[in-house]
Amino acid sequence: MKQLSFTGTLGRFDFNHWSYHIPVPDDIAAQMMDENHRRVLIWIDGDGPHHMALMKAKECWYILVNQELRKKLSLEEEKVIAVKIGRDHSEFGHDVPEELQVLLDQDEEGNGYFRKLTPGKQRGLVYIVTTVKNPESRMKKSLAIMHHLKLAKGKLDYKQLNVLIKHYNNL
Repeated sequence: MKQLSFTGTLGRFDFNHWSYHIPVPDDIAAQMMDENHRRVLIWIDGDGPHHMALMKAKECWYILVNQELRKKLSLEEEKVIAVKIGRDHSEFGHDVPEELQVLLDQDEEGNGYFRKLTPGKQRGLVYIVTTVKNPESRMKKSLAIMHHLKLAKGKLDYKQLNVLIKHYNNL
C-alpha cells in the first residue's frame, strides 16, 4: 500500500461543529483519490491507522479530527503534527468486526438488505459495531442491526434501530 508522509497543523473552521481538521496538501490528496474513492488510512504522530475520508473546503483538502482523537493524542491548534496517509482499500471504510461478518455470511436476507444500503449507511452500521470493545456486546449490536434491517425491509431508521439495540443489550 502506497503511503505518503507530511507535516501539518491542527486547524479549526469557524463554520460548523466539525471544526477541527488537518489540512492535506493538494498533491498528496490527489494521489489518494479517484472519482469514487476518498477513504484513507491516517497515522497521526505514529498512532493509527484511523479510517477517515478526505474532505474538501474551498481553500484546501482536509481530514476531520474528532474530540476523542484530539484528547488521546494531546493535539492542540497550530501544533505541528506528523501525518502518514494511505488509501483505505477496506470494503466499508472500517474493518468489519467478526461478529457482524459472521451474521452477514449466515443471514442471506439480512445481508441482502445490508448490501442495498448506500456505502455511507453500510459504513455507519459497521462503525456502530466497531465502537464496542466487548465481543458479547458487539454480537448483540450486530444481531440488533440484522433484526432491524429485516423488520424494516432494508429501510434504515436509526430511532427504531436504537430501540432494538437497547432491547438486545438487556437480554
